[in-house]
Amino acid sequence: MSIFNSFNINASGMTAERFRMDTISQNVANANTTRTEDGTPYRRKVVTFEERGERVGTFSSFLSTASGRFKGQGVRVGKVVEDTWTQMNMVYDPSHPDADENGYVTGPNVNIVTEMTNLIDASRSYEANATAFDASKNIAMKGLEMGQS
Repeated sequence: MSIFNSFNINASGMTAERFRMDTISQNVANANTTRTEDGTPYRRKVVTFEERGERVGTFSSFLSTASGRFKGQGVRVGKVVEDTWTQMNMVYDPSHPDADENGYVTGPNVNIVTEMTNLIDASRSYEANATAFDASKNIAMKGLEMGQS
């Protein structure tokens, strides 16, 4: 494993967390969107991560890979899914153009407190990756300085 692998691993973590923060900000921006292009209320989006690199299919192929040298390759965005497990918000507002016959408006399933908590988590993860990147850079610089003397 070269020193540049650690740079790639930390950079992949920062890129993935930045994408996660962008998705969270999209959720916050659409917290009051009751009608999207398809006519339904906005559904919050959730980002999932997975290990970057080859996908392992069977247990025997995983075992043969694991018994070899460990190769950390970082993280990548696995997929972005719509949150279908959280209920949509129902608000009574008979004057709203999207109200049903009972006067209720179906709003997005975005909870600002949850989104802000997730944003803090993503921000701290980004900072941790940046700190690890800086530490790897300092190690490489010290190695170069020792090589010069």
